Amino acid sequence: MFRRRVSMTYLQRARELLWPRMGWFRVGTYLRHRVARLPGSSYSIAAGLACGAAISFTPFIGFHFVFAALVAWLIGANIIASAIGTALGNPWTFPFIWWGTLRLGELILGSSRLTDVPRQISLQYIFDHPFAVLLPMSVGGVLCAVAVWIIVFFSTHYFVERYQRLRSERLHRRRKGTSPVTGPGAGGGLVP
Repeated sequence: MFRRRVSMTYLQRARELLWPRMGWFRVGTYLRHRVARLPGSSYSIAAGLACGAAISFTPFIGFHFVFAALVAWLIGANIIASAIGTALGNPWTFPFIWWGTLRLGELILGSSRLTDVPRQISLQYIFDHPFAVLLPMSVGGVLCAVAVWIIVFFSTHYFVERYQRLRSERLHRRRKGTSPVTGPGAGGGLVP
């Protein structure tokens, strides 16, 4: 029922994943509405989204969904929102996140301790010296995660609370048979 008439090729799917035909603004608007309509309170949705966004700053790729769901479950947040929040970490943002958390971790731990880390880090170097890279990334990532959690939580909480309140008022008016635009009888309600 919801399938395309002509299937997309793998190349078209990859292009659509990297650069959607409808544009990033529309994708963002769609996600904003989907997040606001998730079941749960404004706290649970905002906390779940914040957990996912914060976990994206840790260097443990492949476990972001699991860690975000675990933290969301522990604080009573929406687990689906936490999965959506992990989208903050994506192929476009990961290089900046990794570089920033590594440098912040070096700054906190003291750069003299990490002088053997080359400026151009390869996967081979990370596998040969895991603690030289993962320790500062973890320290920097935890600090960034706390800051991101606070920012995402408060901005999302305000938005979701407002969205849910306005939607509830609109549904209440529709049940009563009035519409703010045209008055009684609009919106499908019966006039007595």
